[in-house]
Amino acid sequence: MKRRHLFELEDQHWFPAFIRNFGTDFLQFISNKADFYQAVVPIIKKGIEESGSETVIDLASGGGGGWQRLSEHLKPSFPNLKIILTDYFPNISAFQEMQKRDAIFQYETQSVNALAVPPTLKGFRTQFLSFHHFKEADALQILQNAVNNKVPIGIFEGQERTIGNLIKNLFSPIFILLTTPFIRPFKLSRILFTYFIPIVPLFILWDGVVSVLRTYTPEEMKAMTQQLEGGDQYHWEIGTTKEKGILVQYLLGYPKNDTSYYFCIL
Repeated sequence: MKRRHLFELEDQHWFPAFIRNFGTDFLQFISNKADFYQAVVPIIKKGIEESGSETVIDLASGGGGGWQRLSEHLKPSFPNLKIILTDYFPNISAFQEMQKRDAIFQYETQSVNALAVPPTLKGFRTQFLSFHHFKEADALQILQNAVNNKVPIGIFEGQERTIGNLIKNLFSPIFILLTTPFIRPFKLSRILFTYFIPIVPLFILWDGVVSVLRTYTPEEMKAMTQQLEGGDQYHWEIGTTKEKGILVQYLLGYPKNDTSYYFCIL
């Protein structure tokens, strides 16, 4: 399918922050319960190693995504692991809950723009299920900013731009209705706007369908890297990987340490 950059509700400044947070809370809950990103753990490990530190700067974190389970996979290899959660619209309550569970999580309370990451935030940059939010020019700037600062970056999308994924998203309201009582912290307003005034299921349905239509293919991400100034000074690994039936598309870029250059599409 041709990529279509329709609007997502959660991207709009006027969209109520608490409803947006309910949506990111749901995505966090599902990602952790399903261990959604288990398949990319080796790729994340490589990015951390190439960064020369054990700090991850997670951009567009939403409610924290699948980091709770991911951190469990990573801590044995990186005893000093630190994960800094950031977002343009930070879900502070979700970040605080993650920090309560594990002190390795830190967070930025101020808005962080993935197109121009503050130089004080140093480490392996990651984005989970968020790259599709950006138009091509902005997506290019995210990658260019990483190259300009000579830091590794990892992009991970848990979907493909296919009819099958569109159909799957049509069932998202059912999953929301089934899982909402188990999402923590428990909030009466979450119950109200899920079951009695069903804004949350409709919001997730719309944004989920649009997310599929916005998702970049591995070929499109490869084309982006070829447009970057200084992009030839990076190793780029782009492809898909699958674990327990869950497919994840990924891009990993990190500075070269030698004069060789390779580019692989898996």
